[in-house]
Amino acid sequence: QVELVESGGGLAQVGGSLRLACAASISIFRINGVAWYRQAPGNEREQVASMRRDGTTTYRDSVKGRFTISRDNAKNTVYLQMNSLKPEDTAMYYCAAAADGGVSWGQGTQVTVSS
Repeated sequence: QVELVESGGGLAQVGGSLRLACAASISIFRINGVAWYRQAPGNEREQVASMRRDGTTTYRDSVKGRFTISRDNAKNTVYLQMNSLKPEDTAMYYCAAAADGGVSWGQGTQVTVSS
């Protein structure tokens, strides 16, 4: 099982930026794919962005052009750069990793966007 630790959440103004980090306990090359999810109160958890081992990325439509998923192989860390933040981006953000036949989740980091 992979241990994942998220960081970087906090309070941002509308139009501002935050960068989330997800540090993995194993080499990122052992991970088949990593994804960022978010869940707002009363809503279902939704996938925001993902990156496969080969570097292929996907984004949900509402964040395309504003969010960027990337990784630092040396640090075994995946990032989510969030720009042009909107109030509807407010949620708990989680990273998830598929590796060794299972899926692991981090504890989450809160992002709050104020207008």
